[in-house]
Amino acid sequence: MPELPEVETVRRGLAPVMEGAAIARAQVNRPDLRWPFPDCMAQRLTGQRVDRLRRRSKYILVDLSGGETLLIHLGMSGRMLVSGDPLGQFVHDHPAPEKHDHVVLDMENGARITFNDPRRFGAMDLMPTDSAGMHPLLASLGPEPLGNAFNEAHLVAALRGRGMPMKSALLDQKIVAGLGNIYVCEALFRAGIHPARKAGRVAANRIAALVPIVRAVLSEAIEAGGSSLRDFRQADGELGYFQHSFDAYGREGEPCRTPDCGDTIRRLVQSGRSTFYCPSCQR
Repeated sequence: MPELPEVETVRRGLAPVMEGAAIARAQVNRPDLRWPFPDCMAQRLTGQRVDRLRRRSKYILVDLSGGETLLIHLGMSGRMLVSGDPLGQFVHDHPAPEKHDHVVLDMENGARITFNDPRRFGAMDLMPTDSAGMHPLLASLGPEPLGNAFNEAHLVAALRGRGMPMKSALLDQKIVAGLGNIYVCEALFRAGIHPARKAGRVAANRIAALVPIVRAVLSEAIEAGGSSLRDFRQADGELGYFQHSFDAYGREGEPCRTPDCGDTIRRLVQSGRSTFYCPSCQR
């Protein structure tokens, strides 16, 4: 499932052709994805100008001129692809329609935004912009890891006395929003913290040091266009390439990249998810 860097990469790819432009025609080709689409979704989108594209956690939020916001979640395999870009960033013409093109937005500037989702775990919803933060998918989210509210004091306080493993704590969206399996593995590797260590037993200074590490990992991944492991594509259809920089994730049995370590990356399963770590470097 796309994590924060992948969603932010898609948002940045969509912004130049969507912000400030009107949706000339919206086409909705099925009644639902993971959940039913909102009533009259195509009619409510058609004619609306896109005032701003935002990201909250792993969700893209499209603020519309009529006072509603379109929430987009990519799910397991969802892609937002741009074609016919008048700005010249995307050289390909509009492709032939595909079976899993579930929502198509034709912009007044000639761009087309196609939401393709073979597994149909994605979602879209419409909500009033002035109360978007109260949407059930957004209301309980913690601070953004790249925002000012995610700081050393917050993380130390949030993890104090917690009996859950560090990996689980960082995946808790109420503690910090947007982190997923890949980037938690990478951050814990850089911090030298064992993923199974109980959060409440990690020294405060080590927890505080995680904050700039998390920011650095996410920022590097965004600059690399995210990580493409299975389905993820950027808005122009290109792959991300941060997966070539993984120190831990997916490297089971490979040598640890820490100089003079000599150990190999191992895998354990936590809450049904694979965790990758170095037993020598992470304590």
